[in-house]
Amino acid sequence: MYYKVSGIKKIVEEQIKKASIEEFLKDYLKDAGFGGVSILTTPLGTRVTLYVMRPGMVIGRGGQNIMMLSKMLEERFGLENVQIAVADVPKPELDPYIMAYQIAAAMERGIKFRRAAYWALNRIMNAGALGVEIKISGKLTSERARTEAFRAGYLPKSGDPAMKNLKSASVQVLLKPGIYGVKVSILPPEVKFPDRIEFSSEEQTVAVEGEG
Repeated sequence: MYYKVSGIKKIVEEQIKKASIEEFLKDYLKDAGFGGVSILTTPLGTRVTLYVMRPGMVIGRGGQNIMMLSKMLEERFGLENVQIAVADVPKPELDPYIMAYQIAAAMERGIKFRRAAYWALNRIMNAGALGVEIKISGKLTSERARTEAFRAGYLPKSGDPAMKNLKSASVQVLLKPGIYGVKVSILPPEVKFPDRIEFSSEEQTVAVEGEG
């Protein structure tokens, strides 16, 4: 029983550390278009794969930025022998964190939240997403905080399809009236559902969708 509890505690601690590292990287690499991180512990050390829009900013001249970031991860989070790989995000429009950050950045520049939301909504759907939801919260039109949502396409709200396939990310932005939250949820184009069936023949293809 003692070993079982200790094992669970260790797993929880590792998940907390991973979340802390991700939050740090989100802020540190926001100008590079941070889109996520994969952390793998091996007998030789810790392999960190960063997904970004602008890899050159992360790598730096002669790899100086990479070396500095590796040292910071080792000192701040106790990671051993950090080896960083940088991967380009193939479709930034399908990455919820990148799109949430771009909405927040647009609001920082003074663009109205509705305009920024519809701009992002169109880009995400044009990139092939099956569905998208954007939620912006804060003092949007008055002194009273509220949330406004923008949706398009097919988006599962609960159950196994939502937990497995829906990608979501949130960012915060500080403006004069206060703190605003931006949450983006995206259903990627490759997702298949039992209630979305395609019948094909030599003459035509018909898509039948269940109610979402």
